[in-house]
This record gives sequence, structure tokens and C-alpha cells, in this order.
Amino acid sequence: MDIKFSKNRIEFKKELNNLDKFVIDFVSVLDKLNIKYVLISGYVSILFGRSRSSEDIDIFVEKISFEKFKGLWKELSPKFECIITEDQEEAYKEYLMTGHAIRFSYKKQYIPNMEVKFAKSEFELISFQQKIEVILNGIVLYVSPLELQIAVKLRLGSQKDIEDAVHLYELFKKYLNIEELQYYNKKLGVESLFNKHLENEKITRY
Repeated sequence: MDIKFSKNRIEFKKELNNLDKFVIDFVSVLDKLNIKYVLISGYVSILFGRSRSSEDIDIFVEKISFEKFKGLWKELSPKFECIITEDQEEAYKEYLMTGHAIRFSYKKQYIPNMEVKFAKSEFELISFQQKIEVILNGIVLYVSPLELQIAVKLRLGSQKDIEDAVHLYELFKKYLNIEELQYYNKKLGVESLFNKHLENEKITRY
């Protein structure tokens, strides 16, 4: 994969998979409405070439008013549907505003789906503040900073999550800010996992 990397931008080309196409369709609506977002979790590894399946894509969006949310719901409705509830007020007040996610899929489909949450916690907000611009085949996407993404994946701790962390570390290790990575590892309590699976390029392969 031929990647052009700078501090806050990654540019590359690849053949789009079905998840990529789904994500591009969805975030194009967010872009149209000027709603800020950041893609996180497993899809970030898949975006950068990891070969595995996923039924959902995780995304944080900025906290918006109910009026703006109604506009988003309307713009999504020709192609997407909420698979949690058909009531937009319930989706906003009972889910998003209470810290829970809602899910959107293409109409009459459940897979893949976009799991949407408002960013609230310290690290969720850091994802926004330090997000990376990814230019995929000329299309702009925004993803969580890689150092945070690796540490969070180690924190989640399943084999799949550790493999995601390994993939990102192997692909971007010469570009990573190691001090930031060590900071996140310490804050999230995953220093021992990092040492076990990633340190000194002794990569655990499954």
C-alpha cells in the first residue's frame, strides 16, 4: 500500500470494499450538513488494509441540537434507516442524549450498519481534537489518531482487537509519535499488553 503520511493527513489509494462504500455514502451526508465526525475502532484497521469482516462501523459525531438532528434524519432517509427506532425524537432524546448509540443501515438491510454516538468522554473528545484527515481515492474521511486507536484496541483486549492494534502498529510504526503512544498506553493501563505484543517490533501474529 503506497501511503503518503504527514502529521495530520494520510493519503492513499485502494480498491474500495463494501464497508468503504457504505462509510463514504454515510459521511457524505454528514459533510453536506457540516456535522463533524470521527471514525474509530475496527473500521480504521480495515480502512488501512486489514483483511477481516465487520458488521458495524463506529463513529462519533459532534453533539448537535434536535433541530439539526431532524435535518440529518431527513437527509439520511432516502437511502438509510435507523434500525434501533423509527422515532427520531426517541433516537435523539432516549439514545444519543443519554450516551447510547443508534444504528443506521441501508434500507431493508441490517448489515453493515453505522453505530453513531455523541462524543462525551475525555478520549472521545481527543479523537475529535486530534483527528486525522484521510484522503482515500481523493475522498476525505476523518479517523481517530493512530496512537490513541492502538492503545484503545489493546484496552479492549480481544484477539480481534489486538490484531487490529498490531496491524496499525506494523503499518505506521515509523510515523507514530511514540511519546503520545506511551502516554495513552499508560492512561489506559495497557503498557504490559503493548510490551507483550508490539514493543521492539516483536509482533505477535495470530
